[in-house]
Amino acid sequence: MTSHDDTTLTYLDSADVARLCDGLPVADLAHDTLLAYRRKEAGLTPEAALRWTTPSGASARSLILPGWADGAYGCKIINASLGNRLLGRPRAAGLVVLDDPETARPVCIMEGGRISALRTAGVSIAALRAVRDLADVRRVAFLGCGRQAEVHRELLASACPGVEELFVHDQDADRAEELAARWRAVDPAVAVTVTADARAAVERAQVTVAVTTTTEPYVELDWVPTGGTFVNVSLDDAAESLLLGCDHLFVDDWELVVDDDHRLLGRLARAGRVAGPGTDAPAGGRSVDASLPELFAGDYARTVAGDDRVVINPFGMGVQDIALAAAVYARAVEQGVGLSLAHF
Repeated sequence: MTSHDDTTLTYLDSADVARLCDGLPVADLAHDTLLAYRRKEAGLTPEAALRWTTPSGASARSLILPGWADGAYGCKIINASLGNRLLGRPRAAGLVVLDDPETARPVCIMEGGRISALRTAGVSIAALRAVRDLADVRRVAFLGCGRQAEVHRELLASACPGVEELFVHDQDADRAEELAARWRAVDPAVAVTVTADARAAVERAQVTVAVTTTTEPYVELDWVPTGGTFVNVSLDDAAESLLLGCDHLFVDDWELVVDDDHRLLGRLARAGRVAGPGTDAPAGGRSVDASLPELFAGDYARTVAGDDRVVINPFGMGVQDIALAAAVYARAVEQGVGLSLAHF
């Protein structure tokens, strides 16, 4: 991100961000950002997390993720409450703040929900491309039917043009039916089936994308078919048997995983059951096979065979949000889009 007039603070609302994101090569950007991170040309600092229980009894949190990429500096603030659905609101919402690289003054504030969802799906697609021939993917399952499912499906539609069947499951059956109806209307050529339980979706799919809010692991190794790929986007869908027993296990950043006490993989690491990439597996446990930057750089020596079970377990890195937000801001400057909030 090149330095701009730092006396102007630009605001990009959700409609602005959606228009400016249209056509961006999100998966390519995610791929390139992780390679830049490996070269130390992009980076992040530890996130800050504020968690509380809402007056209605729902779990809520606010995360602040600072990062820098390709000369862009800033942070994502992403908040969520599990009670929002009952209020008719999206579970998560937030902002991205970008700073002038020379003066460090804020130059742009943009709606962050779309940025966060897109970068998450972009990492998933980039990782899938690295381990599978997506032209061969015909059957995809989604566990969870919220915004992340929508955006993953959006990117998968172009990344996997041969998809013929989608299987969806959500604990809220009405929500799953609503999503299925929307997807059937978007592409009537693709069959969309709502499954009564999660296992029925996973067992029938070549690729499963888990985008739930669960904190209780439940997807076992024997649910995933031979040759299946499980993308564990949400906290804890993958059970211990799947994490320990899959043929290939990839994470985006091992240190972030280890430091987190809310996810099973981090708890297994601190218990001495799982070791990091490039280290010996502990007795009765395993090592992570590689980080996504290593995988993208071609430094993973093992072949991913067609009948191997693969788990992709990204933690989520704020550097990805900053890279995508910087690309959006560059378009906004070029097109003269946005509301000037202040001159100071």
